[in-house]
Amino acid sequence: MEVDYLFQIGDNIVYPVHGVGIIKSIEEKEISGTKQQYYVIKMLISNMQVMIPTGKILSLNIRPVTDIKAIKNIIHIFQHGESDRLLPWKQRYKVNMDKIKTGKILEGAEVVRDLMRMKKEKALNTSEKKMLDNAHEFLISELKLVEGITENQINSFC
Repeated sequence: MEVDYLFQIGDNIVYPVHGVGIIKSIEEKEISGTKQQYYVIKMLISNMQVMIPTGKILSLNIRPVTDIKAIKNIIHIFQHGESDRLLPWKQRYKVNMDKIKTGKILEGAEVVRDLMRMKKEKALNTSEKKMLDNAHEFLISELKLVEGITENQINSFC
């Protein structure tokens, strides 16, 4: 039976909050008496493997790695745009976490930009420092997979 999948084996993907990964296989598994097709994804940062039902991939905001065309927008975000510095840290943390959960690279770039700006002015609390470290690592790991961009170019703006 031939099935049309959103992703193919070997595709690089972004799984919000978990980072980048690669589709290693598509397998049928029976769990609790129900057979389903699963994407088997090797997560590159954590070095773990996850299985996601093919039918749930869109609801989890999993997307392909961005392309070189998006880099211009990411650079623009880092060079421009205002950070909302008036929010209390708990509210700011929630706003930033919501941005990360969307899985959109531009929103993740905003989180990195805003937290990096704040870090230059004052020390971040432990939660925001960890958020910055994770968001920055996710952003860099995705950008490294973009065809046509060098590590030096990434480091120049990120």
